[in-house]
Amino acid sequence: MNDLEKSRETYEGIPIPEALEEKVQEAVKASRKKRAKRLLRSRQRQVYKWAMGMAAAFAAATVIGLNTSEAFAMEAQKLPVVGELARILTIRSYEKTEGDTQIAAEIPGVALGESGQSLSEEVNAQIEKMTAQYEREAVQRAEEYKKAFLETGGTEEEWAEHDIRINVWYEIKNQTEKILSFVVKGTESWTSAYAETRFYNLDLDSCEFLTLGDLLGPDYMERANESIRAQIEERTKKGESFFTAEEGGFETIEAEPDFYVNDKGNPVIVFEKYAIAPGSMGEVEFEIAL
Repeated sequence: MNDLEKSRETYEGIPIPEALEEKVQEAVKASRKKRAKRLLRSRQRQVYKWAMGMAAAFAAATVIGLNTSEAFAMEAQKLPVVGELARILTIRSYEKTEGDTQIAAEIPGVALGESGQSLSEEVNAQIEKMTAQYEREAVQRAEEYKKAFLETGGTEEEWAEHDIRINVWYEIKNQTEKILSFVVKGTESWTSAYAETRFYNLDLDSCEFLTLGDLLGPDYMERANESIRAQIEERTKKGESFFTAEEGGFETIEAEPDFYVNDKGNPVIVFEKYAIAPGSMGEVEFEIAL
């Protein structure tokens, strides 16, 4: 039974009308098409390096509630710097309610010192744009879902039990003197079809975005493909499910794939839900050993 079939039955024990399920399926299909187009666009991967010994200084100097990455950059430059160490912290953290939807967010910002100022501004602007857009679109989807729910026989009381929540946050994947890797995520409690993950990887020596080619060399695509095929074969033997080539399964990575750098210093390539495996697998990850 796939995710769409499961969603036809209930949402956390609440029966979902068949007419509403049809609307939900249409929305999910539209989302997949949108994601497929987005995968064709080149997306820079980025990020930074946190000065671990500076954590206490950050906590004391952090200004919660800054509204723009520009304002953050100005404040961050005032913090004490040891060499050119990168810094990342939560610049905005809030909880609010829009209509019937609960929103919780932790928005990160970075500062790389004087030599990396332009890159800091670029990354912070990207994060600000991505998180604001995701939150706006997620609220709109929740409102459309409620409208469809009520139009297909649901009641206000039943809707209240859905407890719709939107979350935006970030995770730091790797922190060294040379690399910082993190992801920014957005999720909605009522569906996983619209979850968003953006990957940021930064080379702190050059103050440039870190690419998979920087880590694996000029033959990075061939090297990554070979490793992924071997891992798929091994994981299939252990009971995991992947699409076949005929079903649109894995063939090759993109020139600029989604990835982060783990605590071993290895790149981990990430495929979106439904990209190469059934939805029950969620996002699929493959670590590529250096």
